[in-house]
Amino acid sequence: MAKKAPRRTAERILEVTLTLFNRFGEPNVSTTLISSELNISPGNLYYHYPAKDELVNALFGRYQASLHKLLAAAPEVADLEDAWFFMHSLLEGVWHYRFLYRDLNDLLTKNRKLEAELKAMLQLKTSAFRALLLSLDHSGVLAMNATERELTATHMVVMLTWWLSYEYVRDPRHAMEDENAQQSLLRGAQHVLGLLLPYTTPAPREHLQHLMRVYSGAPTDLPSPKSG
Repeated sequence: MAKKAPRRTAERILEVTLTLFNRFGEPNVSTTLISSELNISPGNLYYHYPAKDELVNALFGRYQASLHKLLAAAPEVADLEDAWFFMHSLLEGVWHYRFLYRDLNDLLTKNRKLEAELKAMLQLKTSAFRALLLSLDHSGVLAMNATERELTATHMVVMLTWWLSYEYVRDPRHAMEDENAQQSLLRGAQHVLGLLLPYTTPAPREHLQHLMRVYSGAPTDLPSPKSG
């Protein structure tokens, strides 16, 4: 059997850095720790990423690329099942790059490039949620006017942005561990979708309430999201 080609060093650096940032928090991870974990020299690390901010920006770039692809599907959300899958997918991305959200304030104080790009990301998310809400309104799931859509889109973005911070405050020692990912994502999806309850039409409201009861139950009781 032919040996697999070794992964490029730059890619390995990003993968290990993401794991360390997610586990310990970006402020607590030094470039020395990263190079030690990779078993490479600091000089080799600096050759690829001369500063820690460049590691953060490269990881954020990856997150942006995946997020843009997902948000482009927002206008196609036509029912509550679509909405559940969309929310869960968004939260999966948040979890995968959770250091960005957990360390958000610290990162913004020292990384001007990230500051500008995060503002643009919030605007993009808000636009996507406007499109999602309008699609659900057109399909008869929701009954909302333009002002209500604007307010709700903003509320949804706020909830998604700060959900992991809320989870972390609730249980600082365990909230960010991988074994807690599923329940954290389900609670997040439940609460974001809960913002739609006041605006759902009668039959969809019953379905949404049922879904939210299911989401709050044991993992084995949860429906599987739609496949692509």
